[in-house]
Amino acid sequence: MGVLSACSDNMDYHEYTVYGKDYVFTDFTRTGAFVTNIYSYLDYDIPGLNSLCSACDESEMAITYSSVLDYTNGAWSALNPKSQWGYYSAIRAANYYLAECPDLDFYDQRYDKDYKEQMARFNRYQYEVRLLRAYYYFLLVRAYGDVPFTTKVLTDKEANSLSRTSASEIFKFIVDECDAVASELPITYYGLDGDAAGGTDNPETGRVNRGTALALKARALLYQASPLFNKDNSSELWKEAAEASKEVLDYCAQNNIKLGKYSDLWGADNYKASEMIFVRRVGDMNSPEYYNFPISMENAQAGNCPTQTLVDAYEMKTTGKAWNESESGYDANKPYTNRDPRLGMTVAVNGEKWPSTNPNTLETYVGGRDGLPVPYATPTGYYLKKYLDTTIDISASNSSGGKRHSWITFRLGEFYLNYAEAVCRYLGSADATDNEFTLSARGAVNTVRNRSDVKMPGFPEGMSTADFWTKYKRERMVELAFEGHRFWDVRRWKDGDAFKSITQMRITKNEDATFTYNRVVKSLTWDDKMYFYPIPDSEIRKNPNLTQNEGWSINK
Repeated sequence: MGVLSACSDNMDYHEYTVYGKDYVFTDFTRTGAFVTNIYSYLDYDIPGLNSLCSACDESEMAITYSSVLDYTNGAWSALNPKSQWGYYSAIRAANYYLAECPDLDFYDQRYDKDYKEQMARFNRYQYEVRLLRAYYYFLLVRAYGDVPFTTKVLTDKEANSLSRTSASEIFKFIVDECDAVASELPITYYGLDGDAAGGTDNPETGRVNRGTALALKARALLYQASPLFNKDNSSELWKEAAEASKEVLDYCAQNNIKLGKYSDLWGADNYKASEMIFVRRVGDMNSPEYYNFPISMENAQAGNCPTQTLVDAYEMKTTGKAWNESESGYDANKPYTNRDPRLGMTVAVNGEKWPSTNPNTLETYVGGRDGLPVPYATPTGYYLKKYLDTTIDISASNSSGGKRHSWITFRLGEFYLNYAEAVCRYLGSADATDNEFTLSARGAVNTVRNRSDVKMPGFPEGMSTADFWTKYKRERMVELAFEGHRFWDVRRWKDGDAFKSITQMRITKNEDATFTYNRVVKSLTWDDKMYFYPIPDSEIRKNPNLTQNEGWSINK
């Protein structure tokens, strides 16, 4: 908890320089840089060496030295905590800013020609910082449940005496903060007074806005209503979650935020996609491609390889049925034919020419150039496409350098699904509506499935709640694949048995050049204590009032 400790008069505002607070908070630029530093803690998980997609059943990490394997091989512990505790550094910075900056007027700069615009920007900072702080508390509560809570700047002694605040109180704080700041934040930064970019192509697009506040509130309420936190299955919590998601849908409709092509969700310009609510701008890079391109390519490392478990979640294009349902149309000899188009956009399969810089077609079968037993080849039979830029060349001789990558924090498609889940739980069926919730759960899901480049058959009328739930979980796994949801969804649903194994595909090339496809089940380590993260043992030792999550205690 030392990260909650007091900020002295000499603070490290930049990674290489220490300035006094009187220096930082007497200049617009330096004050803005302090706020930007609070933004820098925003999470992103573009598939890389330690991405959580390979800590669940979305993918399997081919790089055997990756520490992400600790989540599924039994090495996860309070001594190896995969700590999320670092978000307290962001919270400390936010608390400090809000304590020091409420009455600043930058008097010495009052004659600057852009003083009015700069003050307008400065006056928004407090609301941005409050929302960021609420978001960081959300990241902590979803990982740990009850967590230490403060909105003050604390001394070391004070910080190391905090006990844990209940998750319900943390959720209430998040929701209250979102309600308080939403109307104070702009809908868009385009053409806004105080926009340093002057209405150009990129006017501070990385800043939180009103939609971000509504989206955080809705996601937090969905988590609070879910079984992990809603132990009594309170209908009122599901209603609140449905109302908040509906507010996001209404906000998007009013502000021309709408579903576009699924393929627009990644690529250098994905932050401009029509359904984006808030995107974390990461910057130019090619590490996702180095880590995830097929192993036969020069410098490639295979990385996060989609599982057959994920592939099986993609339904058949014609019938809308799962591969193993009666009369689905699935052909075991042509397993990727007539599937949900999102499969082809997300997963690279045997025989495919991918990426465009690859001189060869993929050979993911056993004995192929991209398959086992080649060291670090895909263990699942697949390679990842989503979030990767197919035009990046990672070869030593022709390296094309990095291109912009941006992480989707909130987008419209998620909230159609969030709404569907909450309204079905509240009203009791997939088809139910009332005066407040005129869109049914089934209708919300079908809106997502009806994208212009997807056009999957809609969920049928008259489904039982159990059947809806089965199909809904598949739809959510498919639509939100590799966007940082699956790892947390299974936890909030308390469906941990899903993580006890994954299915791989073993492909054999026959003498007549055809292929045989066989599913292989691989066991993983799961224990119900893993619904929550362990609090780092180092923090437990520093703070006698800090209790450990159930099942993670270390024998002294």
